[in-house]
Formats: sequence, structure tokens, C-alpha cells
Amino acid sequence: MASQKNGTLYIGVTSNLPKRVWQHKTGTYQGFTHQYSVANLVYYRACTRALEAISLEKRMKKMLRSDKIILIEKANPEWDDLAKDWYGVC
Repeated sequence: MASQKNGTLYIGVTSNLPKRVWQHKTGTYQGFTHQYSVANLVYYRACTRALEAISLEKRMKKMLRSDKIILIEKANPEWDDLAKDWYGVC
């Protein structure tokens, strides 16, 4: 998730992506993502097992910011909000 193109980044893992994105978009939880307006889904990867997802999350959090940006831009060069049409209100 990102606040804007080249903005603040957030990496997390969830078993329910639409619900978690909604929480970011509506500011349900106070904290880092709310404070920095991190509400745009710019990249995601689906995993079949929770341990795989957690391992991927840990690896990605250790990556350099520049490598995270490269990863995002390979899949989403314009940093479009991939969830912009999911809810009809955000």
C-alpha cells in the first residue's frame, strides 16, 4: 500500500484483502497507515499458504526502498490504486 506515487509505503499480510484495504481506506485503525494516509493498493501478491505469505512479507520488509519501488513499477508503472473500483465510494 502507498500514500501516493513514490510516497510512504506499507507492507502487510492478510487473509482477506478486500476487507483489509477497506480498513486502510476508511481509517478504521489509528496508527502508522492512518497517520500517513496510506490507502492506495499499488501491489499485491496472492499466496496459497499463510506461512508462505508471512515469509514473503518478512523478505519484502527487509528490501531496500528502491527495490520495493522497482517491484511496484514493474507490475504497476503508474502506481494506480488497484482497489479504486472495489467499493464504489472511495
